[in-house]
Amino acid sequence: MADDETLDFDEDAEPRRGLFRRIVRYGLIVIAAFVLLPYLLLPLYRPSFVHPVSTLMLGKLFSGYDRQWVAFDDIAPVLVQSVMMSEDGQFCNHHGVDWREYQAVIQDALAGEKARGASTIPMQTVKNLYLWGDRSYIRKFLELPLAIAADVVWPKKRTMEIYLNIAQWGPETFGIEAAAREQFGVSASELSRRQAALLAVSLPNPEGRQAAAPSAHMNQLADRVERLAARSGSYITCLYD
Repeated sequence: MADDETLDFDEDAEPRRGLFRRIVRYGLIVIAAFVLLPYLLLPLYRPSFVHPVSTLMLGKLFSGYDRQWVAFDDIAPVLVQSVMMSEDGQFCNHHGVDWREYQAVIQDALAGEKARGASTIPMQTVKNLYLWGDRSYIRKFLELPLAIAADVVWPKKRTMEIYLNIAQWGPETFGIEAAAREQFGVSASELSRRQAALLAVSLPNPEGRQAAAPSAHMNQLADRVERLAARSGSYITCLYD
């Protein structure tokens, strides 16, 4: 009887082990697809006639959002300069990731100082397109190689065009054309230097900052961005001949 009971137990356990292995295998396939899919989409997003949407925009499909795609050449250069100086001053010089800035962040963290951001425009672009907004080491681990790959596949001008058209500028406002019209009643091509600076400094907090009604702190930030943008000629050679 003991031998029969042992045999019955082994016969029951084997299907369970097989089911567990199948679940693990399918789970690994899903994870691999999640990780690899963005890399497969990168070449598809290179043509200018493709107008991708961000994960945040997808999350608002049912509630609605405002986004009007605009070509890079129809965006005021002062806006591009302001965003670069505010978000990623070395955009033309790095290859997706600003490693010097990352080293500085790590050194600050080791010294116990307050953490500061080191996200480049390519990193923010791939995050907006493919990943989620909450900060985590997993997201950063996925974001870094994806930003490097995007910098290889997309020209700098295309990266900037996508970023400016998917960045969030308000609770339901995405893209610079919708933001310019909502905040200042003009198109993206008609923005003044001051308007561009205010829009640029509202990017880090699109739901809490309004470019058309800036706080004293926003005005101080805009003053600095406006000065930097006026001297940005040597930094934007990859975007303007």
